[in-house]
Amino acid sequence: MKLSFNNWVYSSFPVWVPAYPLEETIKRIAKIGYDGIEIGAAAPHAYPAYVSKDRRKAIRNVLQDNNLEVSSMLPAPGGGPGFNVASPLEEERKAAIEQYKQVAELCADLGGGTLLYVAGWQIYGTPRQQAWDWSREALSEIAKSVGAFGITVAIEPTPTDSNLVESCDDAIELMEQVGEGNVGLMFDTQHAYYRNEVPTDYVYRMGKNLRHLHISELGRGAPGSGKGDFVGLVAALKDIGYNGYLAMEIGFNRRDVEPDQIARQAYEYMKNLLK
Repeated sequence: MKLSFNNWVYSSFPVWVPAYPLEETIKRIAKIGYDGIEIGAAAPHAYPAYVSKDRRKAIRNVLQDNNLEVSSMLPAPGGGPGFNVASPLEEERKAAIEQYKQVAELCADLGGGTLLYVAGWQIYGTPRQQAWDWSREALSEIAKSVGAFGITVAIEPTPTDSNLVESCDDAIELMEQVGEGNVGLMFDTQHAYYRNEVPTDYVYRMGKNLRHLHISELGRGAPGSGKGDFVGLVAALKDIGYNGYLAMEIGFNRRDVEPDQIARQAYEYMKNLLK
């Protein structure tokens, strides 16, 4: 297993925090000791339309110079454009699908191989089944398209943030309905704790289909700073032979955070567990 750090807390998305250019963020995360960086596709770091081919090459060089891999990328749902794959607006659904494809291409250009999928959210007046069908159709189109880049799409249950794919079972059902070989599963301990569920149960339920993992205490604190049983989580991951990334997605939901400190705190705690 390898450790990765999500860049949100070093950027200005979704709330203002002390922000750094992506190249500087890469250097800081590498210096702490991480194996990889998870990049959120939002300004100022990596909104695809703002990252030219030349800059992509330059960023990849910085990654290589610092021995850091791109563990994964994820789009930034919400905001003005929306990017809700389950929206009642056909234009928004099309734009969201196109955004996923662009993020996948950027991920591949930077040397990454995993794209995270947030299934969208149900809008008042739209039957749940209809929202679900739109999301399933979007995921199917995205998966078929990004396969050309060698990208795996990992479905994330996000009950803290959305209302369509909220549980482990929801994610498994969506994966099975899509039935594409490059579609797998992931989960975030924050969301499991939000539902008062046990992350190790997710590990055993997802099993061989578990492709990625977000690590966080409830409230986006660093692991080890709250009540989460990360000792048990690591043991469960070893039981199923998981050898992917553990990405710290922490600290980005409030202003009173020092990015280097929370990144270091998470790394030191998790590295000790992996030993």
